[in-house]
Amino acid sequence: MSFRLQPAPPARLNRCQLFGPGSRPAIFEKMATSAADVINLDLEDSVAPSDKDTARKNVIEAIQDINWGNKTLSVRINGLDTPYWYRDVIDLLENSGSRIDQIMVPKVGCAADIYAVDALVTAIEIAKNRKKLIDFEVIIESAAGISHVEEIAAASPRMVAMSLGAADFAASMGMQTTGIGGTQKNYYMIYEDQKHWSDPWHWAQAAIVAACRTNGVLPVDGPFGDFSDNEGFRAQSYRSATLGMVGKWAIHPKQVIIANEVFTPSNEAVVEAREILSAMEIAKENGEGATVYRGRLVDIASIKQAEVIVRQSDMIANG
Repeated sequence: MSFRLQPAPPARLNRCQLFGPGSRPAIFEKMATSAADVINLDLEDSVAPSDKDTARKNVIEAIQDINWGNKTLSVRINGLDTPYWYRDVIDLLENSGSRIDQIMVPKVGCAADIYAVDALVTAIEIAKNRKKLIDFEVIIESAAGISHVEEIAAASPRMVAMSLGAADFAASMGMQTTGIGGTQKNYYMIYEDQKHWSDPWHWAQAAIVAACRTNGVLPVDGPFGDFSDNEGFRAQSYRSATLGMVGKWAIHPKQVIIANEVFTPSNEAVVEAREILSAMEIAKENGEGATVYRGRLVDIASIKQAEVIVRQSDMIANG
């Protein structure tokens, strides 16, 4: 282990982030009563330029008027390359009260992007004497973003989560696909005369997970565009969870159930994790650094793996 210890990520549930356009206030109540852990009210890509001002007003009213329960409430602002983002931040923080938890910053390309938003947010918090400080989630959506992913993850103490935005990322990278997430038909290998489809997002996801875990930030998988393909969404969710991501976006309500299922440890996994911790506690009392559990070796590293599962289970039980 490095002398610089890996910080623990924020202790919050983040199995599913449900998105809804700020221009469609009729769906906000349903979002609030959904099973999603995080609600993302969107001012960016899902809102037409002519609707930006109206969507911002809708979101500000909804933050104050709707009972969001104990969900993390987040708003995706517009990108820093637009004339909308500064007004998003100012109006949200000056007029929406204290219920908002997080600002999602899209298309982040470098640490300086985070610095810019952080400076504006900090000035507003001081001016308005806001007691509850705003968290940041950023979206990696470009070649620049993935190239600078480590510095972005470390850019601000406000950083809580980081997501992969597959569609804009693919466009920035010049990838030959119009799909949003999932496997792509031309990205395959041949083995024994059979096609096997790999995951073209795997390497970017792994880079995001590594940067996030190094800096105590939650790594989150982004959207899966074909919401008619439940099994495709489920498969990508399992791949993301296996890589170390804590949750996934939902762009349709039916994806919430699947994401929660995948990113909730099974009863069998929780029982096994607790048994491993107990077995290692006995080994420790006997002065041993490892032991055998169900025919396989477990050691100090096994404790860390088991603790992740138990901690997630406890948060869900207490959430």
